Amino acid sequence: MAFYFEEPSRTFGEYLLVPGYSSAECIPANVSLKTPVVKFKKGETSAITMNIPLVSAIMQSVSGEKMAIALAKEGGISFIYGSQSVKDEAAMVARVKAYKAGFVTSDSNIRPDATLADILALKEKTGHSTVAVTEDGTANGRLVGIVTSRDYRVSRMSLDEKVSSFMTPLEKLVCAPDTTTLKEANDIIWDHKLNSLPLVDSEGRLKYMVFRKDYSTHKENVNELLDASKRYVVGAGINTRDYAERVPALVEAGADVLCIDSSEGFSEWQSRTLAWIREKYGDTVKVGAGNVVDREGFLFLAKAGADFIKVGIGGGSICITREQKGIGRGQATALIEVAKARDEYFEETGIYIPVCSDGGIVHDYHMTLALAMGADFLMLGRYFSRFDESPTNKVIINGNYMKEYWGEGSSRARNWQRYDLGGDKKLSFEEGVDSYVPYAGSLKDNVGQSLAKVRSTMCNCGVLNIPDLQKNAKLTLVSSTSIVEGGAHDVVLKDSNAGYSAK
Repeated sequence: MAFYFEEPSRTFGEYLLVPGYSSAECIPANVSLKTPVVKFKKGETSAITMNIPLVSAIMQSVSGEKMAIALAKEGGISFIYGSQSVKDEAAMVARVKAYKAGFVTSDSNIRPDATLADILALKEKTGHSTVAVTEDGTANGRLVGIVTSRDYRVSRMSLDEKVSSFMTPLEKLVCAPDTTTLKEANDIIWDHKLNSLPLVDSEGRLKYMVFRKDYSTHKENVNELLDASKRYVVGAGINTRDYAERVPALVEAGADVLCIDSSEGFSEWQSRTLAWIREKYGDTVKVGAGNVVDREGFLFLAKAGADFIKVGIGGGSICITREQKGIGRGQATALIEVAKARDEYFEETGIYIPVCSDGGIVHDYHMTLALAMGADFLMLGRYFSRFDESPTNKVIINGNYMKEYWGEGSSRARNWQRYDLGGDKKLSFEEGVDSYVPYAGSLKDNVGQSLAKVRSTMCNCGVLNIPDLQKNAKLTLVSSTSIVEGGAHDVVLKDSNAGYSAK
């Protein structure tokens, strides 16, 4: 007969953390949220470590290049969605890697015989006000000048005026050799009060630009996540169909870590994909796998070679897998079992495989619960879809600003590869919906507030880092009555629209 789990599967909302002893050093400023992303051996450290335990979901409506840059600035990783062409996904990854490397390859370039109208069109396209003028108009052409917004006044000039007539010419520019270090370049910028510094080779060809604002941005974003070349760290989604073409393109583009995007990871398709990557790249290419919801699924992917393992089926806000197929498990129960299997595997093998909790986060406090239950980091979709940086439209619905948000299993996404079981190349039925979420503003402001709550709660538990939270946290199940008790009750809330006023 079928196997029955003795206990019902539970969600994050059915648990609370019980406070522990808080010493005087338990203040939010002392809390570290650093966490490993990929597997490592006992006594070693993970090849990729995040400064905050958040990654954005592999979704069309969540993880584009703007999201990747914004999240990396805060210390997390965005996984560029894979439900697009190989070429387009690789180009997105490449643009993230080129966005800030200290030494930036110029993406705003023009010929000296171009016009002011061309400058304005280029500025509209790239959003950048500094334009390199090269002989051939390319990023690595011979530098002849620079145009900034200080060099022209649209109201006083003809749109047909040639760039050569109003640019700052080369002889008036401060430049530096392409062998200049980043520290030396920043010193030159500050000594000469520059906004940008062109670096040129021995033949006068433009190689890079170094910007003052990048130095300032680094000072503002102390947790930003950079690779060894000081470029933003970015992830990318792959599938179990075209990996032989997609993986090489993403690796070439500079992706730091890959993740198999699938609704269910306990499959031969994932083991085949992992085996191919290991045969071609060994351990140099880092790739996560999933999703699974129990010990057996975790061990399967661990032995198949996954660098991290995602947990969760059917818990996402736009996911309807459970109601369509009757498959899934409460996120809290799934995470607790998989984290226990992860710890046992570590004891047996000396290899620690990070666990990513994917789905089920409704409130900010669920983040802390998920970490306490064993997650090393969290993958979030709805949470990030609400922000300015998500690649969707902001619309007004019933007088309120909203953002569009759709699942990869919806007809709009048509991501058949994610749900593929080796059949026809199509979605036979939907496992996701097309929806709206309330617009929430910038990523930076919201992530800062959410993680402030996480740090504060960790202090209440008497811990200052995620491993100690996983080891020392005390969790309790709550009844439906105590859930009601936990919110505002037996009061009349003040509401500016309620018509009440103080007398």
